[in-house]
Amino acid sequence: MALKNRTETEIHKALDERSGEIFRRIVESYLQHGEPLGSRSLSRILPMSLSPASVRNVMSDLEALGLIYSPHVSAGRLPTQLGLRFFVDAFMQVGSISEEDRASIARHVHRPSHGQGVETMMSEASQMLSGMSRGAGIVITAKSDSVLKHVEFIRLEPTKALVVLVGEHDQVENRIIELPVGTTNSQLTEAANFLNAHLAGNTIGEARTQLERLRHDVRRELDQLSQDLVERGLAVWSGGADEARPTRLIVRGRANLLEGVAGSDDVERLRMLFDDLEKKESLIELLNLAETGPGVRIFIGSENKLFSLSGSSLIVAPYRDSDERIVGAVGVIGPTRLNYSRIVPMVDYTAQLMSQLSR
Repeated sequence: MALKNRTETEIHKALDERSGEIFRRIVESYLQHGEPLGSRSLSRILPMSLSPASVRNVMSDLEALGLIYSPHVSAGRLPTQLGLRFFVDAFMQVGSISEEDRASIARHVHRPSHGQGVETMMSEASQMLSGMSRGAGIVITAKSDSVLKHVEFIRLEPTKALVVLVGEHDQVENRIIELPVGTTNSQLTEAANFLNAHLAGNTIGEARTQLERLRHDVRRELDQLSQDLVERGLAVWSGGADEARPTRLIVRGRANLLEGVAGSDDVERLRMLFDDLEKKESLIELLNLAETGPGVRIFIGSENKLFSLSGSSLIVAPYRDSDERIVGAVGVIGPTRLNYSRIVPMVDYTAQLMSQLSR
C-alpha cells in the first residue's frame, strides 16, 4: 500500500532502528492510552539514549513520511491512519489466541439447544465479541438454503400465529404471521401436516418447486385458507421475498463506541455508522469485505467506504458451510485504537467455530 506516495518497502528502508523504535512506541502508546506521546516522555522510555531534541528530529522525519502527526502545536504525536496501517502490516505480531480467550469464546459460541433459534447463538457470539474487544461485536448471516425438518403453527391471537420451523440440524426459527380472518385451529393443523408430509426434507428452493408440482393436490386436499397458510409457512422459512438479502445482522455493544467520544462531530459520525448498519446495502458490503481475501481482514478508517465517515476500524472474518461457501461473517467495529493483535486471533477463532456450527 502506498504511504505518502511511497511503498511500504520504501518506508521500511527509510526507517533505521532508532526511527522504527520511536514510531513503534508512539503507536503502541496510542493503542493503549489514546493520547499523544511527546519527545520528553519518549526519551525516558527508549532502550537507546536519545535527548528530547534528537527524538523531535526523528519525529519530524516520521511526520514527513506521513506516519505520525501532531494534533496540536507543541503537542506529542499520534499515528496517522496510514501510519496505523503500516504498523499493522509491518510491526504488529499476531500470536495464537490465549487459552483464556479460547475458553471464553467456546462458552458462548455453541450449537443452540433445543428450543433456541440460530438468532440466540448469533446474539451470544456478538455479545461475547463486544465484551472481549470493548468495541461493537457483529455477526451477519447470508441467505442459506436450509433443509426443512418440521413446521408447526401455534395460534397466539385470533389473527396471529407463531410459526415454528425446525431445520435439519435442529436449528429453530420462530416467526409471527398474520392470519386471515376466520382461520380455524383445524386449518392451522391441516397446513402444518401438509408441509410436513410433502415438503419436509427439501430446501426452500426445492420446496417451492415441489409445491408447484403439487398444486393440484393442494387444491384437492386443502381449502383456500389452508393453502394460504402453506404459502405463508414457506415465505417465513425463506425469510421473505428478497432472496438476495442477508437475513440477519446482530450488533452488540454499540455503547462501547461512545466511550471517549467528546465532541458533537464524533457523535454525529457514530450516528451515521449506526444508520449504515441498518441498511441492506451495508449488510451486503460487510459480506463483500469479508470475501475479499482469506482469513481475517482489517480495515482502518476510510479504507472501506462503509465506515469512512465514522472513522471506525473493522476486523472481520467469514465463516463457511460444509461446501466451503461463505454463509456469514463475524467481526468487531471500534475506534482506530483497537487492540488489533488480540482481536484478530479472537475474531479468527470465532469464525472457525461458526464454520463448524454451519456444517
